[in-house]
Amino acid sequence: MADPLPCLYIRNARILMPDGQFIVGDVQVRDHLIAQVAPKLPPADPLADKEIDARGLTLLPGVIDPQVHFREPGLEHKEDLFTASCACAKGGVTSFLEMPNTSPLTTVQDALNDKLRRASEKCLVNYGFFIGATAENLPDLLEANPTPGIKIFMGSMHGALLVDQEAALERIFAKGRRLIAVHAEDQERIRQRREQFAGITDPAIHSQIQDNQAALNATQLALRLSKKYQRRLHILHLSTAEEAELLRQDKPDWVTAEVTPQHLLLNTEAYKTIGTLAQMNPPLRLPHDNEVLWQALLDGVIDFIATDHAPHTLEEKAKGYPNTPSGMPGVETSLPLMLTQAMKGRCTVAQVANWMSTAVAKAYGMTNKGLIAPGYDADLVLVDLETYRPVKREELQTKCGWSPFEGWNLTGSPVVTIVGGQVVYEYGKLHTNLRGRALTFEEPK
Repeated sequence: MADPLPCLYIRNARILMPDGQFIVGDVQVRDHLIAQVAPKLPPADPLADKEIDARGLTLLPGVIDPQVHFREPGLEHKEDLFTASCACAKGGVTSFLEMPNTSPLTTVQDALNDKLRRASEKCLVNYGFFIGATAENLPDLLEANPTPGIKIFMGSMHGALLVDQEAALERIFAKGRRLIAVHAEDQERIRQRREQFAGITDPAIHSQIQDNQAALNATQLALRLSKKYQRRLHILHLSTAEEAELLRQDKPDWVTAEVTPQHLLLNTEAYKTIGTLAQMNPPLRLPHDNEVLWQALLDGVIDFIATDHAPHTLEEKAKGYPNTPSGMPGVETSLPLMLTQAMKGRCTVAQVANWMSTAVAKAYGMTNKGLIAPGYDADLVLVDLETYRPVKREELQTKCGWSPFEGWNLTGSPVVTIVGGQVVYEYGKLHTNLRGRALTFEEPK
């Protein structure tokens, strides 16, 4: 008879159960999976098994970040798959879905294969990669695998990945059943407003150039095409009150939407304090938009949270608007930011876990992720909800080395991050020899 596989035991944790309630108890992990969850499990084998004393800590499903830009290949001076996955591990992110605007673009199977190979060699956490739509690559969009879906840049893009003509968009929506995720901004309106506001170097003008109407126009078009073809649609980084109200009134069952912590917690006031570090696409909005987006998230109009982690170097951000790139890092701060809001009473810890893990897994057909239950993948994070710590630039793992939330005092920092039953981060130390796995996705029937 073969010897039993070694186990990992998490003892005395406050565990979030699938029903949204908490118990204090133990979890046994064996062979990448959660084997048992109980108030008290039998003693471990001290010679074979590893134990973590989680007394005073809260155990949550690992975060699944469904929108990141990790810059490899081609833009590794900003970030690469290794540094980004280290940042994920430190932030409690156990899986990510990465976008196609690298160099070369991820628009064909060979480019997708290359990213999967790179990730298998470099990533501490689990990984998946979108296939990018162009006006010409419909066969690749139908056949590329494995991928969570098709990414369409309706605006805020240049080159082949910009698909801003309705006829080209309709061809993509009309064929196939694969999920379509859209960056919804009206490129023609942006172009016109760039001309209107040309010469202004205050970065706050960015939010007026790419205004609420530009976002609403594109979201309305994507929603119309989705309804016409009953095509699975996901709206990335929803940013405006108008879009939230549109979906509140008209959101078919097959449509989902996400919001970033930035669009919940930052607004145009941030330009006064952090300047171009606040510049992103779609831009930060007014405090009113923050409030409406929060309510839409609480009400289920918005389904989950993504970071849109899009790092640029400080040197690039210092060039002066409009020569500065849009985007900011986020994977290290997203979970503490949201848990801090929960501790303030704005939402619950269980809601945060649903928005950052369970609902993401459901939307993208990750059948074995997002819950703490026997048989599920052992992607887990232990967080400290008692201690508050400021965000410090020098402690960040992301290669760009900065955060728009620098100085914010946050709770809920990950203490231990577990990916597929392996401890990749514990008490400040990264285990950089470990590797995650390629994610798999069940497509709509």
